[in-house]
Amino acid sequence: MRKSSLLAIIALGSLLLSGLPAAATKLENPIAVFAALDKVTARIAPLEIPINETKTFGALRVTPRVCYSRPPTETPKTTAFVEVDETLLDGSDKRIFTGWMFAESPGLNAVEHPVFDVWLTGCKDPNHTAEVAPDALPGDQAGESNVSPPRRHRRRRIRQ
Repeated sequence: MRKSSLLAIIALGSLLLSGLPAAATKLENPIAVFAALDKVTARIAPLEIPINETKTFGALRVTPRVCYSRPPTETPKTTAFVEVDETLLDGSDKRIFTGWMFAESPGLNAVEHPVFDVWLTGCKDPNHTAEVAPDALPGDQAGESNVSPPRRHRRRRIRQ
């Protein structure tokens, strides 16, 4: 009797666990992509920085240490561990940010500086492109799109 009860509990446990989502796989990428804002000139510049290399934007030096993303079949989640140093007027460097940045929540852990802002926008791997060719979209047969053209709205004249 005990053996059958134990087998029933194991079977029930395996059924319950099979409904849980699988652990998300993370992809390590060789390039982190940032957006940087110069508040004085209102210039926004994209920064593509290889991992463990440093790029300068104004007085800031940005160094990504790791950049993770998920496969296109999973929920998007892009994270990077970043170090940001500011070059001061006397030539010395001061660390102003060390931590994780999240592309899906740019305001959560972005670098906020009186003159510059830097935030993560994504990760990039030149060896793996995830772009879908326009002629290979689902529902697209023989180059014909299943998307209807935009509707034109008629203007109605209102009498006064």
